[in-house]
Amino acid sequence: MNTEKVNCLIIGSGPAGYTAAIYAARAGMNPVMYQGLQPGGQLTITNEVENFPGYPDGVQGPQMMQDFQKQAERFGTDVRYGIVTDVDFSGEEKKVVVDGSHEVYSPVVIISTGASARWLGLESEQRLNGHGVSACAVCDGFFFRGQEVAIVGGGDTACEEASYLAKLCKKVYMIVRRHELRASLVMQKRVKAMENIEILWDSETDEILGGHEVEGVRVRNRRTDETREVSVKGFFVAIGHQPNTGIFKDFLEMDENGYIQTERGSTKTNVEGVFACGDAQDHVYRQAITAAGTGCMAALDAERYLADKGLH
Repeated sequence: MNTEKVNCLIIGSGPAGYTAAIYAARAGMNPVMYQGLQPGGQLTITNEVENFPGYPDGVQGPQMMQDFQKQAERFGTDVRYGIVTDVDFSGEEKKVVVDGSHEVYSPVVIISTGASARWLGLESEQRLNGHGVSACAVCDGFFFRGQEVAIVGGGDTACEEASYLAKLCKKVYMIVRRHELRASLVMQKRVKAMENIEILWDSETDEILGGHEVEGVRVRNRRTDETREVSVKGFFVAIGHQPNTGIFKDFLEMDENGYIQTERGSTKTNVEGVFACGDAQDHVYRQAITAAGTGCMAALDAERYLADKGLH
């Protein structure tokens, strides 16, 4: 196994990783970035992005991530394709194994591995992803204003997103597996008080209908096994996200869902020299702009750490 020593290592790309790279590179930290399994993160499967400042006419998600990468490379970031397969954060020099064959040692590591939306697993869901199917109402709800949409889920996130959609859309069908919501009482009351939200109890999605874009959803009642078709233009999945952090579990403190815990007001983890940013540590906002903000914080925290150690 070949080895390499670098000054600053960034694991994962996307808004958080690329922003960290821009700041780290401009500070003369010579960052090396491994992009991971999905270079650019979740935005590479997002069509139109209209809520990121600086793009007055909107931008395609993949194009936006290409812009971020070019900017990071312009200042000297060494952007590489590779997947981290093992880590050891026990020493002063953090060891990261890439693709099972290359060891990289660095005094600072910035983690920006993001999170992945949980999906239902339907073929039609993946085929129509970005064409009416979305896992983020705040990101994409605006495109369906005045139309009818459906959302799957019964927890706080689903209720929050259903409430958000109800303010924009003509009608919101909420598909709930059980005969009750898992959400907090406050969120339940909010949803039930909205006249244009119809909850389909004891129901699951049988199929999302449409050729090139969403035209409807076939819903199956779990008690009677009867199906009904509902005409909608948008289909939102709100059954949770899975942070891509499993490889760090032996070294970093995480919450019960796997989100890396950081010190309040910073990106510092429980391990000195390791910083976490973006959706790997944020289960509340999960927006490109907030991820970019924490990426900036991580680079500044890492720079100060290196300075304090006399390494920068």
